[in-house]
Amino acid sequence: MALTVAVQMDPIQSIRIAGDTTFALLLEAQARGHTLLHYTPDRLSMRDGRVTARAEALRVQDVEGAHAALGSPERVDLADLDVVLMRQDPPFDLAYITATHLLERVHPATLVVNNPFEVRNAPEKLFVTHFPDLMPPTLISRDRQEIEEFRAEHGSVVMKPLHGHGGAAVLRVTPDDPNFGSIFDLFSQTFREAWVIQRFLPRISEGDKRIILVDGEPLGAVNRVPARNDIRSNMVRGGTGGATALTAREREICAAIGPELRRRGLILVGIDVIDGHLTEINVTSPTGIRAIKRLGGPDLAVAVWDAIEAKRAAGGG
Repeated sequence: MALTVAVQMDPIQSIRIAGDTTFALLLEAQARGHTLLHYTPDRLSMRDGRVTARAEALRVQDVEGAHAALGSPERVDLADLDVVLMRQDPPFDLAYITATHLLERVHPATLVVNNPFEVRNAPEKLFVTHFPDLMPPTLISRDRQEIEEFRAEHGSVVMKPLHGHGGAAVLRVTPDDPNFGSIFDLFSQTFREAWVIQRFLPRISEGDKRIILVDGEPLGAVNRVPARNDIRSNMVRGGTGGATALTAREREICAAIGPELRRRGLILVGIDVIDGHLTEINVTSPTGIRAIKRLGGPDLAVAVWDAIEAKRAAGGG
């Protein structure tokens, strides 16, 4: 079943393909004979209720620096497509939210992955709070007294922006940290929304496991270990990935959240687990597929496209 697939992403010329999940999805789609189109979010438009994008025909190859060949931009009506992959990176800001509203106009007749309505309503660090029994103690607030009381109860904490990504501005605050006042002032001036404050998990030094779920089923994982003298395990921040298997606790976590992911039409999801605690559920543009394959795990792009094709055959999302 040949499909016409558009990918909404950051400029493909600038990605690093060795670790890019979107690129893995495009390689697999092309191998299956699907027609590929590429556009960036700023070229998404709606006129008189019709959602369009100025998109280019796309061919990909697994060669760094020569990985993408693009045609000339042409206006495409998204209602005429089979699938749209919403794969631009966060920040999860008003521009991102606006894109979900526009894509919602064509879904599910055109299958948008992930479901834009649910992406909008499941921010990574808020969606996870639907499962408090799986999480470390967590506070969502920007109220200093609330934060002080949480610190007094739990000691060392991690502070991070609610809609941050890629490990940016993730800070450990110790019980007697003399920098807390300055950190509070900095966060207050930088982020208008509430912040996430979580009990610090010392075993982060052993790794932050990224588990990929496809249509609610855990199919692969990579253990990301922080660099020395850093608590951030993100590989873009110096973390290193290692092969891993799921523990009984991690399978319990996946079994608890999997049905809700399927119900919401969240086909490709990456969760983060530290020492048996669920910390994030990533639904916007989750990564990890290429790292898992490189470390000897399965090629999860195959499973993702199997799920997408099955939903198309069944009539949508």
